[in-house]
Amino acid sequence: MDPADRSPEGSAARKQRQRERFHADDPSAGPLTTDQGVEVDHTDDSLAAGERGPTLMEDFHFREKLTRFDHERIPERVVHARGAGAYGYFEPYESCAEFTRAAFLQDPAVRTPVFVRFSTVQGPKGSADTVRDVRGFATKFYTSEGNYDLVGNNFPVFFIQDGIKFPDFVHAVKPEPHNDMPTGASAHDTLWDFVSLQPETLHAIMWLMSDRAIPRSYRMMQGFGVHTFRFVNADGKGTFVKFHWTPKLGAHSLVWDEAQECQGRNPDFNRGDLWNAIEAGEYPEWELGVQLVPEEDEFAFDFDLLDATKLIPEEQVPVRPIGRMVLDRNPENFFAETEQVAFHTANVVPGIDFTNDPLLQARNFSYLDTQLIRLGGPNFSQLPVNRPVAPVRNNQRDGYHQSAIHRGTNYSPNSLGGGCPAHAGVDGKAFTHYTERVDGHKIRRRSPSFQDHYSQPALFWNSMADWEKQHIVEAFRFELGKVDARAVRARTVEQLAKVDGALAAQVARGVGVPEPTGGETASKLSSPALSLEALRGDGSIRTRQIAVLVTDGIDAEQVTSVRERLAAEGAIVEALAPVDGEVRGADGELYTVDRALPTVASVLYDAVLLPGGPVDTPPTAADQDAMRFVRDAYRHGKPIGALGSGVGILSSLEPEGLRLSKEFHRVEADHGVVTETSPGPAGEEFLDAFVAAIAAHRHWDRPPTRH
Repeated sequence: MDPADRSPEGSAARKQRQRERFHADDPSAGPLTTDQGVEVDHTDDSLAAGERGPTLMEDFHFREKLTRFDHERIPERVVHARGAGAYGYFEPYESCAEFTRAAFLQDPAVRTPVFVRFSTVQGPKGSADTVRDVRGFATKFYTSEGNYDLVGNNFPVFFIQDGIKFPDFVHAVKPEPHNDMPTGASAHDTLWDFVSLQPETLHAIMWLMSDRAIPRSYRMMQGFGVHTFRFVNADGKGTFVKFHWTPKLGAHSLVWDEAQECQGRNPDFNRGDLWNAIEAGEYPEWELGVQLVPEEDEFAFDFDLLDATKLIPEEQVPVRPIGRMVLDRNPENFFAETEQVAFHTANVVPGIDFTNDPLLQARNFSYLDTQLIRLGGPNFSQLPVNRPVAPVRNNQRDGYHQSAIHRGTNYSPNSLGGGCPAHAGVDGKAFTHYTERVDGHKIRRRSPSFQDHYSQPALFWNSMADWEKQHIVEAFRFELGKVDARAVRARTVEQLAKVDGALAAQVARGVGVPEPTGGETASKLSSPALSLEALRGDGSIRTRQIAVLVTDGIDAEQVTSVRERLAAEGAIVEALAPVDGEVRGADGELYTVDRALPTVASVLYDAVLLPGGPVDTPPTAADQDAMRFVRDAYRHGKPIGALGSGVGILSSLEPEGLRLSKEFHRVEADHGVVTETSPGPAGEEFLDAFVAAIAAHRHWDRPPTRH
C-alpha cells in the first residue's frame, strides 16, 4: 500500500477510487441500449399490432424498461407512496344490464363493499398532503364475481399517451437525481425539461397548474378512470365507457398560499380530514357516472378515444349517473390495510373489459409486476385487505408468504383430483374477453390521431373562470420560477404559446423570458363542466370548519346562537382565543375555548365568525394573530361573518367599497362578508345569509383591502 494512502486524505482518495470503479458508463458515450447491450433506436412507442392495435408481449425493450422501473423502490410504492384509505359500500341506482353484465351494477338492493385509497403521486410517505400534485383515487370493489379495481386519479387525463414513457415521466417529476430535491413538488428543472420536449403532457400540465392539484379535501375531490374502458353486456355487445366520481359535497380546492402554509401547520391536512369526518359519522359520498359511447361512434370525435391525454367534453357526451359510493369505516391498522392494499387495472370482472389504449395496456402489465416486488411475492392477494369475497379456486401454489395449506393435485387437466377445479360452466358467469378483430403490422409508431397536443389544453383554459385562470398563471410562474435553466423556461413558454398566446405572454412576463410572438388559442371551444364553478355541490355546509374568534368580553349570546344554527346545518364550529382554556363573556360567564389561536391558522378553516364585545373595545382588535387570521380569510375568498363590535375588526382592514353594516338591526351581505351591528343573539336574516355564504365556499370577486 502506498504510505500516502494511510493518511486521512489518502483514505478518502482510496474510497474515491473504489467508487469510480462502479461508475456507470457516460450516457453520452454511445447509443441507447437494453440491459443486455442491444442498441435501441426508438423508446417513445410500444410495439403494437398496427398504429391503434394492442401492445405486443414480444416487445422486450418495453417489458424490460417497465420491469426495471417497477422494481426501483422497496418497500414504498414508487408513485402514490403517501395515501389514506377507508372502507365503504357501493350501490347502483338501477340495473345497467343494457350496457354491462357486471353483477355489481345490476341490483339497487345489493351493496358491494369497497376500499378506497387516496394519494399524492410524487412525494414519499413522509411528504405533506397539500403539495401541488395529481391525486390518486383507487377503488377496490369486492364483488360477488371477484375483485374489480377502478384505479384512477382526480384528473380525467394523464401526462403521456404510451406506457413506455411512464418511467421517463416519473423520473422527470421525481426529485433531482443528484440531490434528491425537491420533495413532493414538481417545480424543478427535470420535470419542466421533459414537459417542454414532450407536448403531449400539456393537457395534464394545465390541470396540474390549476387548483385541481391542491384539493381542499379528499371528500371534495372528483375522481376519473382516465382511460376509455369497455362495457360488455350479456349479448357480447360492447360500449365504450369513461368513469367519473363526483363528490356530494362539491369539488373544492385550496389556493397555493393556503396549501403551502398547511404543509407547516398540518402536513396531514387531507388525511386527517378524511379520518375525522368518518369518525364523526359524516360519511363522504360520491356519485359514479359514466360517459357511454356506442362502438359505431368510435371515430366520431376530433380526437382518439384511445388517447389518455384527452377527455370527452360533457357537452358532447353527458355523464350518466349509475350509482353512489359511501365511505363509512376507517381502517384498523394503517400498514395492514392502507399500506398493503394492492390495486391493479387488470383486476376486472365479467362485463368490464379493456381497449387498446397503449397507456392502459402498459398499466395492465406494470401494476402486477410492481406488487410482486413491493409485497414480497405472488401471494399478496391473500392479505386481508386484498382478499376477494368471491371464492378462490386454482392451482397456484407455494411462493413467498403462502398462508393457505393446499391439498390434492395442482395441475390441469387431472383425473386424480377429480378434474377439479374444473373450468367454469356454460352458464354465462365466466369472464370472456371481448371479441374484436386485431391485425396490423408490427410497428413502433403512434397513430396520427394521437398527434394534436394543443386543442384540449386550450379547451381547458377556455373553460376556466377568471379567478381560475389567474391561479393557473400564478402556478406556472411559481413552478417555472424554480427552474434554473432559462432555456427550459423559454421552451415551455413556447409550448404554452401553441395552447394560448395570452396565457404564454402572462407566464413569460413572470419568469423573465421573452414573450412569444404570435400565438393564438389552439381552440375556441369551452366546456363549462370543467370549471370548479360548476361543481359547488348540493348546497350543504356539512363538515365545513368554522372558526369563531373569542376573547374576554365577547357577547356569548351571539356566539351561542350562531354555533347552534351552524351545528344544526352540520358544520363543525371551533372557538379560538389568544390562549387556551376559557374566556369570560360580557355577562361574566366563562366560555370554553377549543383551541389557542397561535396553534392554528385561517388556512385550516372554511369560514370565520367575529362576534361582538364591549362597544368601546372591539374584541381581539389589537391581537396580531387575530388580525392576520381575518386578513388571510378575506384575501382567500372565505366567508366572514361579523356581529356587533366584531364589525370593527373588518372595518380596520379598510376593504375598498365593501358594504358593512353600520345600523342596528340591518344585515349586509356583500361578496361573502355578512355583517350586523346589533347586540344580542344573531337574527335569522344574518344566520341565513351567513349559511348561504358558507355554502358558496369561496368569493373570489370581493374588493381588495388597504391593509
